[in-house]
Amino acid sequence: MRRGRVAAAAGVNIETLRYYERRGLLAEPARSPGGHRLYPPEAVTVLRVVKAAQRLGFTLDEVADLLELGRHRHGKRVDAGLQERGREKLVEVGKRIADLVTIRDTLTAALDAGCDDLIACASAECCPIPFEAITVHPDGATVVRR
Repeated sequence: MRRGRVAAAAGVNIETLRYYERRGLLAEPARSPGGHRLYPPEAVTVLRVVKAAQRLGFTLDEVADLLELGRHRHGKRVDAGLQERGREKLVEVGKRIADLVTIRDTLTAALDAGCDDLIACASAECCPIPFEAITVHPDGATVVRR
C-alpha cells in the first residue's frame, strides 16, 4: 500500500506516518521500482494501535517501549509489559481525574462567589481560589509559571 492510502486507512495524515517512521514506531517500508514507499497491510494496524494507545494516555515513548517489548516475544508467552504499564497508567489517570475534579470545583466556587478580578481576589480572604496552595509544590518548592 502506498503511504496516502495507509494514512487514510489509519486516520492519520502523511506527516504523522513519516514522523512515526523516524521515531521507529513504524518500520521503514520497502520501495517500489519507481521509488514509492510500499507499506504492508499491518502498517495500518500498527498506526491504529499507536493512536489508540495515545488516546489511552500513553506517550509516544511509552508506546514505542510497548511495541518493542511485543516485537521481542518471538512466539513465547512473555509479559510484554502492557498489564503492568496499564495499571500504572490507570493510577496516573485517576490522579489526573482527581486534579480535574478539584479544578472544576474551585472554578465553580470562584464563579459562584462572583470572582471577577484575579489580583483583587488573591488578596481577599473570601476568595475560594487557593492561590498559595496551587503555586507551591508538595515538596515546598515554589512553582514558577511563565
